Amino acid sequence: MTLKILVVDGNLTSVNQLNQSLGGSPSGEGYVAALKFLDPDIDATIIHPADDGPDCLPDGYALTDFDGIAWTGSALNAYADELAVTNQISLARACVESGVPVFGSCWGMQIVAQAMGGAVKACDKGREIGIGREILINDAGRAHPLFKGRGPCFSAMTVHMDEVSSVPVGAVILAGNRHSVIQAFVLETDRYRFWGVQYHPEYSLAELAAIFRRYGQRLIDAGLFHDQQALEAMADDWFTLHNDTSRHDLAWKYGIGEDVLNPSSRLTDLSNWLADQVRPFAAARS
Repeated sequence: MTLKILVVDGNLTSVNQLNQSLGGSPSGEGYVAALKFLDPDIDATIIHPADDGPDCLPDGYALTDFDGIAWTGSALNAYADELAVTNQISLARACVESGVPVFGSCWGMQIVAQAMGGAVKACDKGREIGIGREILINDAGRAHPLFKGRGPCFSAMTVHMDEVSSVPVGAVILAGNRHSVIQAFVLETDRYRFWGVQYHPEYSLAELAAIFRRYGQRLIDAGLFHDQQALEAMADDWFTLHNDTSRHDLAWKYGIGEDVLNPSSRLTDLSNWLADQVRPFAAARS
């Protein structure tokens, strides 16, 4: 069965172009690549509501024509009163209310929280970037299929300055860490099928290396790098490790374990979403 997945790219085109120029991928294209690693036959459609507005589906398509909807990250702030954000709030609500299974990474979780009555704010502890460490799955999370195959505590690719401060009514928090107490939540009712995580299971090391370079001076000003030379050295190392995961010296240097290095492990959450939510939903409609 060929799965039809709608990928909602939350970034502005200008941000995607900059990221691509630094060695990364446009958010939507990177997400499609991750999904196709799990299932090469996936039929993916990418839309760009930040630029094109909430009514940006291809002509003749409805949200319910898709078997699953995946929301990417974004450099935007879900609480900002600007068109690129408000366009996405109405679309996020429509996606969840469509009844189609929805998965949100980082911004994807935040914009759904904001759209469905929760709240998003700037992180009290500042930016979390690189490897999100010691993400602890709680009792509800251990019983939930989102984390099937994961240990009780894991690491994941991450970059965010904002966090969900309260979840929508009826949502269940599944995981958190010392940086952000809400690292995953689900909103599941008779109508809603939403899974969200604060980190980026779809990211590669190369993607984050490009993001280090994109944020540049802001990371230096935040004290995360001593200077531009240190930032470039780390970005170079991460590109190298992306291309050669046998470089155990670099993995050890940056404390990067198999839960991040191994794509099958890194993509666990998305794999579980496809297996538990998307494929059964598609089968029930066929």
